[in-house]
Amino acid sequence: MSLQALLPTLDPLTVVMLCGIFLFAGIVKGFLGIGLPAAAMGLLTLIIPPTEAISLLWLPILFTNIFQFGRAPNKREIVRSYPWFAVALFASIFLTSLFINDYPTALLTVAIGVMMVIFSVNLLFGVTLPVGPGRGWQIGVGMLSGVLGGLSSIWSPPVAMYLIARNASKDMFIGTTGFLFLVGCLPLGAGLVISGLITWPVIVKSLVGLMMTLTGFRIGEIMRNRVSQEKFRRIVLIAFLIMGGRLIATGLL
Repeated sequence: MSLQALLPTLDPLTVVMLCGIFLFAGIVKGFLGIGLPAAAMGLLTLIIPPTEAISLLWLPILFTNIFQFGRAPNKREIVRSYPWFAVALFASIFLTSLFINDYPTALLTVAIGVMMVIFSVNLLFGVTLPVGPGRGWQIGVGMLSGVLGGLSSIWSPPVAMYLIARNASKDMFIGTTGFLFLVGCLPLGAGLVISGLITWPVIVKSLVGLMMTLTGFRIGEIMRNRVSQEKFRRIVLIAFLIMGGRLIATGLL
């Protein structure tokens, strides 16, 4: 296969917009430590279909969470603590993503919007889940996370709300989110490949998105020491809330 056949045919304006979106999403992730899929999906769906947006996000999500979990000092403890959550998440996100081509665009748009709203409200107002320590809770929240992740590529809100409700320490929270995001990303990618959504042109665009995301991530880390974190955080989350509301309205109307 020739290089020309691998390269996606995009107009220059679309390329610039995609690069800008992934750069912004990387800045948000680097500054806040969270929010990459929410930041990207809220803007990508303005210019491309939801299914393509989900496919483009796969590589950036995969590599940023390999890095995040790889840096965790307590990897074995994390894996031993959340096995049932991981299994339920893995299975449900794979099964949901297998049929992504069959879901109406309106459903995907609403699902993405709902997850952005939940994500924003959770972090703005500290909403938590009344969860217990048992295996059933891990399986239930893991399945919910997987279904929502397969529909929208955003499964962080249930994961974060569960860990907060379990009073996870900062190190455990960061390491566990990296682990569970990585666990979910692998079957999501497999489901997208089987569904025919991850093609060579998509991979090329996703690699460009990954480079811009990593660049933005570094910029966000630098900004973290120079800009008021609480102010930036509230501005971004309010923007997510508005974008999520717009997506819900677009899907329903």
